[in-house]
Amino acid sequence: MDDQEIVVGYDGSADARVALDWALDEATRSGRPVRLAYVFEWLTVTDWLGPGTTPGPWPDETARREVEQQVRHDAAEAAARRPGLRVQGDVLDGPTALVLSERSARAALLVLGSRGRGGFSGLLVGSTAVTVSAHAECPVVIVRQDVERPAPTRAPVVVGFDGSPGSLPALGWAVERAAGLDVPLRVVRAWSPMQYRTQGFDAEEATTVERADTDEALAPWRDRHPQVHVDVEVSAGSPGALLQAAGRGAQVVAVGTRGRGGLRGMLLGSVSQQMINHAPCPVAVIRRPAE
Repeated sequence: MDDQEIVVGYDGSADARVALDWALDEATRSGRPVRLAYVFEWLTVTDWLGPGTTPGPWPDETARREVEQQVRHDAAEAAARRPGLRVQGDVLDGPTALVLSERSARAALLVLGSRGRGGFSGLLVGSTAVTVSAHAECPVVIVRQDVERPAPTRAPVVVGFDGSPGSLPALGWAVERAAGLDVPLRVVRAWSPMQYRTQGFDAEEATTVERADTDEALAPWRDRHPQVHVDVEVSAGSPGALLQAAGRGAQVVAVGTRGRGGLRGMLLGSVSQQMINHAPCPVAVIRRPAE
């Protein structure tokens, strides 16, 4: 265990508190310190919502002091609930997505709620969560209020894998996660008949090809963690739909930032966005390879 922190994007909202609870569970398991990061966007708001619920005028030093007091209070309360954990809080200045992305370079994990105080009610997941997931230098876990978090006993870790370079870091992270939790790993791979438009297309043969490619990618991880029970599901269909089904009752679903069908100009692939909006469990977006 090293001293890299678990950073929680925190603004005192209900979504942020759900994210904090998840981070505290993870810190209890890993022994890592937790840091609440409240990002104060001085130059980007006309009305603000501070640690309370009443809108106020343009932030001033008094408002900042109130925020600092609230963050210190919430950090101390979290530490009291989890004796032995190191929990601290910071108030930072700047655009939220940029500041959190920068902090991710020194973090082990960045945990976000689906929406903060600035979220619009019509959005399932706030723009900050999507933007940070696309740019962070560490794994980003998005925890929504409306998902059930199963007891960690034997609930599996699920990962979406399509053979692309962008899905390899997610696969490695998921194997390490399953090994650390001593739970099964479920690898989900979807393929489309459009990939096999050649004459004499055969669904069984396509499934065999896709499974062989998946087994090849898994081989070094099986050697490294032979104790992890791995189930591989290869099916024709929508990757988002298959991952949503697999995520029911899972610890977490891991995805890469872009997959095989991703467009070059997209910062975050459509499947990744679909999962952080609709997955029935927390979602981990992984950009960097597992160490």
